Amino acid sequence: MRRVVTLITYCVLFFSFSFAQELKLDRNNLFNGDWKFYLGDTSGASLINFNDENWRSLDLPHDWSIEGAVNLNNTSGNDGGYFPTGVGWYRKSFYIPSSQKENKTVIYFEGVYMNAEVFINGKSLGIYPYGYTSFSYDLSSHLNYGKNNLISVKVDNSKQKSSRWYTGSGIYRNVWLIAKKNISVAEWGVGIVSDKITEKNAAIHIDTKIDHSNNSPKDLTLRTVVFNEKGKEILRNSKKFRIEPADSNIIKQTFNLQNPKLWSPDMPNLYTAQVMILDGNKVLDQVDTKFGVRSIHFSSEKGFLLNGNQIKLNGGNVHHDNGSLGSAAYDRAEVRKVELLKSAGFNAVRTSHNPPSTRFLQACDSIGLLVIDESFDGWRTKKTEYDYALYFDQWAKKDVQAMVKRDRNHPSIIMWSIGNEIIERKDPEAVKTAKMLRDAVREIDQTRPVVSAMTTWDNDWDIFDPLMAEHDVAGYNYQLHRAPDDHKRVPSRVILQTESYPRDAYENWKLVKENNFIIGDFVWTAIDYLGESGIGRWFYTGEVTGEHYDRNLFPWHGAYCGDIDLTGWRKPISYYRDLLYNQKPTLHLAVREPEPAPKHIHETLWSVWPTWESWTWKGYEGEKLQVEIYSSYPKVRLYQDGILLGEKKTEEAEKFKAIFEVSYKKGELKAVALNKDNHEVDERILKTAGAPSEIRMRADRVNLTANGQDLSYISIEIVDEHGTVCDEAAGLLNFNIEGPGELIGIDNGNLKDTDRYQGLSRKVWKGRALAIVKGSHTPGDIKLSVKYLELSNKQVIKTR
Repeated sequence: MRRVVTLITYCVLFFSFSFAQELKLDRNNLFNGDWKFYLGDTSGASLINFNDENWRSLDLPHDWSIEGAVNLNNTSGNDGGYFPTGVGWYRKSFYIPSSQKENKTVIYFEGVYMNAEVFINGKSLGIYPYGYTSFSYDLSSHLNYGKNNLISVKVDNSKQKSSRWYTGSGIYRNVWLIAKKNISVAEWGVGIVSDKITEKNAAIHIDTKIDHSNNSPKDLTLRTVVFNEKGKEILRNSKKFRIEPADSNIIKQTFNLQNPKLWSPDMPNLYTAQVMILDGNKVLDQVDTKFGVRSIHFSSEKGFLLNGNQIKLNGGNVHHDNGSLGSAAYDRAEVRKVELLKSAGFNAVRTSHNPPSTRFLQACDSIGLLVIDESFDGWRTKKTEYDYALYFDQWAKKDVQAMVKRDRNHPSIIMWSIGNEIIERKDPEAVKTAKMLRDAVREIDQTRPVVSAMTTWDNDWDIFDPLMAEHDVAGYNYQLHRAPDDHKRVPSRVILQTESYPRDAYENWKLVKENNFIIGDFVWTAIDYLGESGIGRWFYTGEVTGEHYDRNLFPWHGAYCGDIDLTGWRKPISYYRDLLYNQKPTLHLAVREPEPAPKHIHETLWSVWPTWESWTWKGYEGEKLQVEIYSSYPKVRLYQDGILLGEKKTEEAEKFKAIFEVSYKKGELKAVALNKDNHEVDERILKTAGAPSEIRMRADRVNLTANGQDLSYISIEIVDEHGTVCDEAAGLLNFNIEGPGELIGIDNGNLKDTDRYQGLSRKVWKGRALAIVKGSHTPGDIKLSVKYLELSNKQVIKTR
């Protein structure tokens, strides 16, 4: 007899709430709400009298590509994850009071992908091609004061392929409407540098650039107050200055900070500099900037020193997408990404291959993660038909300097990257280009080194010596094995592996550990991502062979080479890498997937053998399975159903790993760690899962702010009556949401599952899934209900 098993559960989220206020024009006016959107191109959409009544209403950030279906025929192709692209329009009406006429009104976009043409009341303000650079326009001379005004934005991502990975399409980062006086701090106009740092003192240099449109000189005061993390004022300085129409008007101030609390990944101490322009006692403008006090030094003799202490970089590369949210850069999504990286043991991240969101960098500052801030994937020679090579000559200097100006005050940033695997890297012209970009960076910031990532898989390696000489740090992609010989040839070179294969974790760690001139390794990648479809995959006999760049690998639509998957679940390789770089007690137990005879499992360059935290292997009864134990302890033991199978060393000579061959049968595996006194001190257990009995849901946050932006990530697991994940469960989840919230993303980590990432149903994979709920502007309770349907001979179980 076959019956339908229905498992139902729900999660309630609570809102904190404050009453909405009238639109307030200042520097902190988030402009994300109440936009109209149309997917497609249409004439007249920039005009005030255009009828957008039937357009969709939405809040930003927004990515229309993730809303569409993964389809083999989409022109984004393998690189873009087979997602739709195209052209889209956004419109928003807003009121500007007459009192604002004497002031300046600016619209600031943190990121629009791509070719964003912005209109104000039908007037085009220009097109910004690069989808990752923040940009702004002064609206003042085009506004209708005391009336409604219209911002409209045409986003054109129709020419494909525009990138080698998933980009998303739309206004995917925050937008701000800034109102300020005609005399004000310039955009990105505050620069803060610390030097002469000791335990007792640090010199804090603050340069402030003043914007003005006055035609006559004016006497003003710049007041700067520094606060500690608790908001207590600790420094104050006022400086009188005369603003001159033809002058650059950069005001320099220096402070002596006593007993500075230094910034580091372990202690991410932050200060706030409040800069005010005063006309007598009247405040014309105020800008608050967080900063950290820390010193960095790079040399081949001592490596990378942070505050005088050597640090080896355990880094991971990340792309900008947020999984089932696509490229939509919700603040909470950006913070969670940093939390995931930190909890996985990384101390550094490379923003491959473009500047990240401001919120991502703020999270790196406050949580404690070192950053390589990267500008471009390529220079003048294209990698895809419509990539940044089209714009390089006209825009490269402006874009790289925009990155440095915007991001220079983040203490987490320790390097600027000016490129990645440049196609023309063997041409002499590339040396000139690198110098141009490096000099452009140094015009703004001389405190951080410049790096870019280079590689070749042939023997023509030392041809890069002149190119590497134009950088302060040499980035090696997948070529760290060359470093010892390179050090003999160029002893002064500081070397960093900017990308590496996941499977080479131990070998790379050993090179980093044993050589000061190698400062770290950045794995490709820290987190799975959309696009570059099939990189990191394994395949079975009879399936399509080859790497992701050889051919289309549909239905693969993303990269499975991350230590962390798209749901936030850490793969076994993550625990192994964490063990290598972090001196803390570690024990982890996993099982290598057996080959389904007569077929074989075939790996690709960026893959590791599929390994799972599971002792449920139906159909393999009596067969030998390989069990892996990763351990920072001297020895481990393995028990099966309480019977000791053996004891093995797990020291450095064993690469901190023990492998046992175990005959599979239902039951329990237990790994036990032994300390140096041979005492059992830690254990990990895997159990065979029984029949599905419950849906287990865990919300990362149950209290949200009613601002239309806040998110809760809810993990979903199908478990048996003992709480063991049923990792062979693969049925459909059906969702229902009630209350003032929206289900905006559903994921399961399976990059071959082409079901939509947005909707009300999604299959589980390996017994797991993830749901993302966004709160609205209204307070109340949100209830997310989930049903799991599976045809089997099972019993109906009550939910809780």
